[in-house]
Amino acid sequence: MSKQELVVLGQDGADGCCRALLAAPLDEDRAETLAKVFKALGDPVRLRLLSMIASRAGGEVCVCDLTPAFDLSQPTISHHLKLLKQAGLIDSERRGTWVYYRLLPETTDRLAAILTRPAGQQLPETVPAGAAS
Repeated sequence: MSKQELVVLGQDGADGCCRALLAAPLDEDRAETLAKVFKALGDPVRLRLLSMIASRAGGEVCVCDLTPAFDLSQPTISHHLKLLKQAGLIDSERRGTWVYYRLLPETTDRLAAILTRPAGQQLPETVPAGAAS
């Protein structure tokens, strides 16, 4: 597994906003940056962790509440949380012996904006797979 750090979305542009994927083709650098974030989301455990953190009342959750939900060791859960944090999806704060995690909604909002079709833009007509022409 690579040890390189992931770039947080939206910190490279002057306006802090990302163009929608359907509005213009991605350049190579943008595609690599996005791929790293989507790779962090490409694991069922990390998706569940992100969902558990995002849906928690009060906006944050202790790692002690996350670990029992999985049949994985604490170091494995910590590794997954570290990858989510490196991707800029969550942040953490140590309080005594426990670490509390919270969602960074600006990153998920940027991901949503990238994948959202601009208002009024119609998708091209497509022929369903297996349909005869």
